[in-house]
Amino acid sequence: MIIVIATTNVKKRAELEALLGASYEVHGLESIINPPEVEENADSFLGNASLKAVAISKLSPHLVIADDSGLCVDALDGAPGIYSARYANESQNGITQSATDETNNAKLLRELLGHSERSAHFTCALVVAQQGQVLTSFEGSVKGQIATELSGQTGFGYDPLFIPDGYEHSFADLGSAIKQKISHRAQALADLKNWLVHNTSK
Repeated sequence: MIIVIATTNVKKRAELEALLGASYEVHGLESIINPPEVEENADSFLGNASLKAVAISKLSPHLVIADDSGLCVDALDGAPGIYSARYANESQNGITQSATDETNNAKLLRELLGHSERSAHFTCALVVAQQGQVLTSFEGSVKGQIATELSGQTGFGYDPLFIPDGYEHSFADLGSAIKQKISHRAQALADLKNWLVHNTSK
């Protein structure tokens, strides 16, 4: 069964593909001719995922999955939240310098200097759409702590700083095998896979 994942993030797509398993043929946005730049202007992860899923599903006959995910830090009143991917964006002379994983992590560490309370959680919202209509959605969350320094070589985003509850090392240190069992995205995808099994034919 072909599923289109509405993302240009290669690492995120690889993680989603691994979690979905070999039963599904996963295509990215490269399978869509001139995909639109969807403005993520909703006020929630679920809202942003819905915007992307609906927009891309109008251009493909296949099921489209879109996700929006991010890190919410308690000491920062939930920031970076829905702005996680663009947390460290900077504008100069009307030109926006896009954030990278490195600049986002560096900003987060700066913002948490002096904070002893470093609890946080990752959230993932997944939306399934077809022909411009939302079919269903799923959400997952994992709690943890923000480390005081980067650690690990795997994963992406804030993985080098996020230590999930019950572990002593960051997601980037723990590796993909553990992350694919306990992460926010893994939880949401487990529910998605169950829905696919019962509501679609391969």
